[in-house]
Amino acid sequence: MIFKRKIYNKIEYWYKNNHNEALLIKGARQVGKTTIVREFARDNYNNFVEINFEQTPDAKQAFAGSRDANTVIQRLSLMGYGPFVPGKTLVFFDEIQSCPNARTAIKFLAEDGRFDYIESGSLLGINYKDVSSYPVGFESQIEMYPLDFEEFLWAKGVDENTIDYVKRALSAQESVDDFTHAIMMKYYREFLVVGGMPKVVSTFLSNSDFNETIRQQKIITDSYRLDISKYADTQKTKAKRFFDAIPSQLAKERKRFILSDLEASGSMQKYEDSAQWLSDAGVAYFSFNTHSLQMPFEQYENRNLFKVYLLDTGLLCSLWSGAIQWEVMQGDISVNEGALTENFVAAELVRHGYTLHYYDHKSRNELDFLIREKKFVTIIEVKSGSDYRKHASLSNILENSSDSIERSIVLCRGNVEKAGEILYLPLYAVAFL
Repeated sequence: MIFKRKIYNKIEYWYKNNHNEALLIKGARQVGKTTIVREFARDNYNNFVEINFEQTPDAKQAFAGSRDANTVIQRLSLMGYGPFVPGKTLVFFDEIQSCPNARTAIKFLAEDGRFDYIESGSLLGINYKDVSSYPVGFESQIEMYPLDFEEFLWAKGVDENTIDYVKRALSAQESVDDFTHAIMMKYYREFLVVGGMPKVVSTFLSNSDFNETIRQQKIITDSYRLDISKYADTQKTKAKRFFDAIPSQLAKERKRFILSDLEASGSMQKYEDSAQWLSDAGVAYFSFNTHSLQMPFEQYENRNLFKVYLLDTGLLCSLWSGAIQWEVMQGDISVNEGALTENFVAAELVRHGYTLHYYDHKSRNELDFLIREKKFVTIIEVKSGSDYRKHASLSNILENSSDSIERSIVLCRGNVEKAGEILYLPLYAVAFL
């Protein structure tokens, strides 16, 4: 099943403006990189040459020794790849992290100019320590994520007019009509437990047995663990321990990741490389503490205090025991201390280009997210329960520090409502900020 994806427009922009450079699409496994490249090639090229360095490791031989364009293309052609027609061919190097020499050769291939090149791979930025020369100036990069909530709505068949109506209402700070709001909340709950991994979404839409959806999610999380064993080198034991702890750490009331919970001697110094590995792999999103409401947030952050979110709520849900999926689908989105709803917001913010920070100064007045909108600070609080109008920390901050804050948003299960300085928005609204 092929889904409409926003990244298609970014690839199209590259094709129209920068295709003299290679395009690197990076992201976690199973987010749809290969599928979108095949779709784009079918729509825009007469010839498509696909080389997957994990499925066909012999292809690496084409990049051994001399890596000038003529030699590489000749070797690939002799190996059965092609046809290579100048000006009409897209060459796709998939899983390029398995062939560092191909990444080095990109400079010469792009400079040659006869063919267009797209690279994709997982765990980028980690596995390229053996790259002898990066193709600086000859490569554009974009990042791909699982489906966001709007893309999930497209997959469900929700038409653009309905989505545009919701966007206009949210932008105007007007309530969404009750029927539409109820349906949007239903789809939102589905998205919490299904998530946005394309294979999982496809299974959910085509198979009435939800156990099969969960099975597909577990296949993906198992593949992440295998990747840790394969690529993380000396960090594999600590990286696995860190990854496996994310669900339980998020299920706590305060959600801050406590390294000493992993082992008595756990510290950031000991686990820093493992944490960075998971971040670079695109599997985990880190939100660092900042003790100030001033920008830039990075200037005031404490990197020893952080929260960790999984890239996908469906995968997160599948890692917890019990029938959590059924509870959420029936309306209980506050399970596990609201971890799913907060993870959803974190993932949507990342997909929209925001960096993650939370506010906590001396364990007082904790705020879930601080984001920068133009030159201003926006506070986002996430409330999964029915008592979402109770927010002592936010109220106290607004009473004492409102001059530095442009917007204060409470994401909740309710409809749009404005109460003083606080704007209440439905949880799904973060997809349209």
